[in-house]
Amino acid sequence: MTTRTRLRAAVASALLGLAAAMAGPVGAAHAGPPVSGEQTVGDVTGFSTAGPVFRLRAGKAEARVSFVSADTFRLELAPDGEFTDPVGKDVALPQGPPPRTRWREKADRYELSTPAVTLRAYKSPLRFALYRADGHLLWAESKGLTWNAEQTTQSLARGAREQFYGAGMQNGRGNTSHRDKTVEVGVDYHWDDGGHPNSVPFYLSSAGYGVYRNTYAPGTYAFTDPVTTTEKERRFDAYYFAGRTAKDAIGGYTRLTGKPFMPPLYGLEIGDSDCYLHNKNRGERHTLDALKVADGYTANDMPLGWMLVNDGYGCGYENLADAGKGLADRKMKMGLWTEDGLAKLADQVKSGQRVAKLDVAWVGDGYKFALDGCKDAYKGIEDNSDARGFTWAPESWSGAQRCGVQWSGDQKGSWEYIRWQIPTYAGATMSGLAYTTGDVDGIFGGSPKTYVRDLQWKAFLPAVMTMDGWAPSDKQPYRYGDPYTSINRKYLKLKESLLPYMYSYAAEATRTGIGPVRPLALEYPDDPKAASDAAKYEFLSGEYFLVAPVYEDKEVRNGIYLPKGTWTDYWTGRTYQGPTTVDGYRAPLDTLPLFVKAGANVPMWPGIRSYQDRTADSPLAWDVYPRTQGSSAFTLYEDDGVTRAHRTGAYAQQKLTTRTRPNGVTLRLGASEGDFKGKQTARPYRFTVHTGAGPRTATLEDTELPRLTSRAAFEKADRGWWYDASDRGGVVQVKTGSRATDRAFTLRLVG
Repeated sequence: MTTRTRLRAAVASALLGLAAAMAGPVGAAHAGPPVSGEQTVGDVTGFSTAGPVFRLRAGKAEARVSFVSADTFRLELAPDGEFTDPVGKDVALPQGPPPRTRWREKADRYELSTPAVTLRAYKSPLRFALYRADGHLLWAESKGLTWNAEQTTQSLARGAREQFYGAGMQNGRGNTSHRDKTVEVGVDYHWDDGGHPNSVPFYLSSAGYGVYRNTYAPGTYAFTDPVTTTEKERRFDAYYFAGRTAKDAIGGYTRLTGKPFMPPLYGLEIGDSDCYLHNKNRGERHTLDALKVADGYTANDMPLGWMLVNDGYGCGYENLADAGKGLADRKMKMGLWTEDGLAKLADQVKSGQRVAKLDVAWVGDGYKFALDGCKDAYKGIEDNSDARGFTWAPESWSGAQRCGVQWSGDQKGSWEYIRWQIPTYAGATMSGLAYTTGDVDGIFGGSPKTYVRDLQWKAFLPAVMTMDGWAPSDKQPYRYGDPYTSINRKYLKLKESLLPYMYSYAAEATRTGIGPVRPLALEYPDDPKAASDAAKYEFLSGEYFLVAPVYEDKEVRNGIYLPKGTWTDYWTGRTYQGPTTVDGYRAPLDTLPLFVKAGANVPMWPGIRSYQDRTADSPLAWDVYPRTQGSSAFTLYEDDGVTRAHRTGAYAQQKLTTRTRPNGVTLRLGASEGDFKGKQTARPYRFTVHTGAGPRTATLEDTELPRLTSRAAFEKADRGWWYDASDRGGVVQVKTGSRATDRAFTLRLVG
C-alpha cells in the first residue's frame, strides 16, 4: 500500500466514522416512533413586519420570513426565539435590493406576497404553503416544523406525480427521479456506488420549486409521502426558489449561491495526474519525468491540456519552474495537489501552476473547510496570474460550483464502475454543479477494454482526467497499444474538435446555472420515461447529443431510450423517430452509442490536437442536422480562452440559424458580435449538412458555388460543395473560403 493510499484510508476512515456518528442510520428520522423530545411548532401568538421581513411567534419559537427577490425567500425557525447563522456569508451572495412586498391577514392565516408568489402562514398551528401569483400551489407543509435536541425537520405533502432531483453528486443515481427514495447529504468519503461525495443541501421539485438548506450540517431527505427533509441541527434555515421548471429552480439557486465558474479552454481538455517524486509503485522518478509522459501524448498524436505533477502525500516536487516551462512549451498547463496547504500557492502559480487539486487531507472534514479551500485556491491562482481559477475537489458544498470541478474520488476501474458513474454526473447538474467527473477507468485496477469504454463517454463530459501511479501499470490512453490506442485517440480528438460546442455551453452555465451534461428529465420534463430508470444509463451532452455508454463486456447495447424528436446515429446516419426504445444497437469496441437531435447546429474545430494549434486562418466548421421542417439556432461563444478579460465584456457571439423549406435548406450565419484579444477578423467556414439528399445548387449569398465531384477535389478546393451519398445517409459538404467575421452571410442548398 502506498503512502498516499495509507493516508487516504486513515483520513477517510476517521471521517466516515465521524459522519456516521453524526448522521445515524439512513432514514432514522423517518422510520419508527417519534424521536424522543420531538416538538412541533404551535399556534401563532404574535406577528410583526419590517419591509420584506416578517416574524411570526409561536410561544417560545419564532419564525422569520425574508424575501430576497420576487420569487426567492428565506424561511428560518429558532425554537428558542434566538436566530443563529453558522453559514453566514460563506454561501449566499448579495442579491441586490429586496422586492416589493405586501401582506394581509385572514381568519386562518397571514398571506405574505410579492408580485410572483404568496406564502401562506396558517395560524393554528403554524404551517406554511407557497403559491405562485396565479394561484398554483407549489408546496404545502403537512405538519408544522419539528425539532429535537439534534435535528430539525420539514414535512411537505407530496403531489401525485411530483418528481424530485438534486442533493448534489449522488453516486449511481440522480439523473432520474428521487421519488420514493431517501438520499443523504453530507461528507461520507464513500466514493463508490451509493456514496454521496460533493453532496449539496439543495433539491428541486417538478412542481416548480427548489429548496436550499442554509447549513453546514449533514441531512437526510426522504422523498416519500410526506416528503421529510432533516438536518442535524436545532435550527431551521432554508431558501425557496419558485418557478415553472427545473431550470428555473436551478437558476434561482445558483443566482443565490453563485453561477458555475467559466473554465479555461485547457480545463475542457483531458488532464493527466501522477506522483513523480518518490513513487514506490513506479520506482524512483523525478518531477521532470512528467515531461516524458507529456511527450508520449505528443508522439501518439493525443490531446493533453494539463498535468498534475506531484502528490502531497509524501511525493513532493522539484524543479517546479522547469517543469512548468517544459509543459508550456508542449502546449500544456501544470497543476499540483495541495494537501500541504495553500501557503506556497503564490510561488507555485508564479512557477506555472494553473490547476489546484484539493485532495482528501486538504478537504478534511468537508463543509466549510472544503468550501473555503476551493475558494482560496481559486483566488490564489487568480491573484498571482492573469489566468482563471481552476480547482478540483472530491468533497465540496453549496457554492463550490463557482470555483471548481467536483470529482468523485478514488475508484477501481471495472464494468461496474462505468455503470454507476453514468447517472452520477448528469444528476449533479440538477444541483447547479456544472463540472463533475471521475478518473478514466478509475485510479486502481482497470483493463484495456474498460479504459476504452470509460473514455468514450467521458469525452462528452466537460472535464475529464486520467490518473496514474496506483494501478498495476501505467494508465495513460496510449499505454495499451492498438487497437486501444487508436480508439482512445479517436475519442480524445473528437472531444477536442467539439471544444467550441462545449465551451459555448460552459458560457451558458455561467449565465444560467445549467451545466452542459444533462439528464433527459431536464430537457423533457413532460416525458414520464425521462424521469424513470428507462433513461438512467444515458444522458445529454448539451441539448443535442444523446450518449448511451456501453457498461458491459458486450458489443450490443439494449434499452436506449430516445425521447420526442428525430434522432440521427452519429456514426451511420440512420434516423429514429422518438419517443422510442432502441434494442440490439451494434456497438463494437470502437463505437459509442451516440445520437444527435434534429435541429443541431454544432460548431467544431476540425483537425486539431490542442486549442493552441488554432491560427488566424483556421476554419470554423458547423455540423448541421436540419429539422424536417421549421428552424433551429445555436449561438457560438468565443473569448481568449485563458484570461479573465471575458468578465469585462471581452468575448464574441455568433449565431447560426438553419431553416428547412420545401425546396431545400437555408443557413444564416450572423455576424460575430463582440471582440477579444486574438479574435479572428476573417476565417474560412465549412459546413456538413445532413440532408439525406443531394441539392441541385449551393449558393453563397447570391453566388452559386462550384460543385465538386469527389472528396479529394473537395479537400483540395478553397470553396465549393460536394454531396457524398455514401457518407452517413447522405451529407452535403460546403466550403465558403475566407469570410470576414463581422459580416453575416446566407448559404442556400436548393433541391
